[in-house]
Amino acid sequence: MTTDPTTQPATGFRTRRFEAFGGHLVLAAIAVFGLVPIIWMYLTALRPRDDVLGQTVLPTGISLDNLRAAAHLLPLGSLIGNTALMAAGVAACQLFTALLASYAFGRWHFRGQRVLFLIFVATWLVPFQVTMLPNYVLLSDLGWLNTLTGVIVPQITAPFAVLLLRQHMRSFPRELLDAARMDGRSHWNTLWTVVVPSLRGPLAALAILLFVTAWNEYFWPLLVLSKPDSVVQIGLRSLITETGTDYGAMMAAAGALCLPILAVYILLQRQVVNAFVRSGLK
Repeated sequence: MTTDPTTQPATGFRTRRFEAFGGHLVLAAIAVFGLVPIIWMYLTALRPRDDVLGQTVLPTGISLDNLRAAAHLLPLGSLIGNTALMAAGVAACQLFTALLASYAFGRWHFRGQRVLFLIFVATWLVPFQVTMLPNYVLLSDLGWLNTLTGVIVPQITAPFAVLLLRQHMRSFPRELLDAARMDGRSHWNTLWTVVVPSLRGPLAALAILLFVTAWNEYFWPLLVLSKPDSVVQIGLRSLITETGTDYGAMMAAAGALCLPILAVYILLQRQVVNAFVRSGLK
């Protein structure tokens, strides 16, 4: 008994289509699962004040009373501005140190380079709780508690950013670096005039990713700062009191404070994805 060879490509094509459909179905289910809390947050924010704890999926009506209450209880503009300043400071410091370290690890060759790089990346595995108390004591001695400087300085390095940029540095054309050296340029000049302009896309994507991560940071700002008008995390935390929690105002404030970072990520998500794909990380 023989098998018609013409049917094998068609069978393989149908199998690949079925596998692709199954994969997209799984991804769609995961996406919906991830969107449910966000949708519920905005639906709760738009509910009338007397229906905030309602059990229905859709609100009985649309109201902006929760947003007005949140604007009355919290300085939303100040919270967004301070959080943006904090996140931008953290992202800029981490990007700068990662750029210098990745250039050294990716382009220079010296004794113990691999060991030093592994030790540096291993700090990524150290739990934050291990360094939390020493950092807090140091900030207290420096008088940096309740300041944005105290939030930013302990986060000026990011091993993840170094690991990501090192892949780009290692794949950077060696001919360009040799040409810059023949022109008499120093390593510092080569970095800023040759390497950085060529890696503008990956650097922009990494900056976005670092900014989003710093914006979403909760525990460290909560530990260092105490004023309710400092950053987003502290402002939302101030709505939880001993007398109760205004869930309507909290959901409205959280929804309003999420809009800037959601807009940034939606507009620039392609660059973030490309940074991972081109770096060779899985």
